[in-house]
Amino acid sequence: ETGTGKELAARAIHYNSTRKDQRFLSQNCAALSPELLQSELFGHKKGAFTGATENHIGIFEEANEGTVFLDEIADASPQLQRSLLRVLQEGEVRRVGETEDRAVDVRIIAATNRDLKQEVEKGSFREDLYYRLDVIQINMPPLRERMEDVPLLAKHLLIRAREDANKSVGELTVGAIKALTSHDWPGNVRELENKIRRAVVL
Repeated sequence: ETGTGKELAARAIHYNSTRKDQRFLSQNCAALSPELLQSELFGHKKGAFTGATENHIGIFEEANEGTVFLDEIADASPQLQRSLLRVLQEGEVRRVGETEDRAVDVRIIAATNRDLKQEVEKGSFREDLYYRLDVIQINMPPLRERMEDVPLLAKHLLIRAREDANKSVGELTVGAIKALTSHDWPGNVRELENKIRRAVVL
C-alpha cells in the first residue's frame, strides 16, 4: 500500500549507518518523465537538450558516500534501469550529454508497491538489476496491521514537525496516543504525519 512509511524506514537505515554524516536524497521514479528523471538522477551537461542552460549535478553525485532512496522503482524506464545497474556494478554515473564516467559511492534503497518479481517475469524489469537490488527485503505492512508502532512513530513525527515549523509544542498526551491508536489509518503513515503536522501548525 502507499504511505506505509517506506521513506521513513529508509531514513532510519541511513541515519543509523556509517553513512549517516553524508546526504540522504530521495526521488520518486513515477513523478517525472523518463528524460527528466535521468537528468535529475545523473545530471546533465549544458546544452545536452532543450532547456539545459547550465551544467547540472545529479542526485547520485550529490549523495556521494551517502544514500539515495528511489521510490516506485518499478516505474523506471529501460534506459534508467541500465544506468542504475551501472551505478550498482561499476560505481559510475554519466551525465546526460557527456562521455565521461564519474565515480560515485552511494547506497541505493529502492521501494515499490508492485511485485518486482512479477515485473521481471513480465519482462518490464531487468532480472540482473532485480537481483542487485534484492539484497535485503523489508516488507512494510499497512499501519493498521502494526498499531503498536503508532506511539513511537507519532513521537518521531512530532519531533520532525516541530523542527520544520520551528514551534515549541508539548509532548503527546496519554489521551492523544489513545485516540491515535484507535484510528485504523487508511492513509497509513502519510495520514498520521499529515494529522500531526496539522496539529503542530494549528
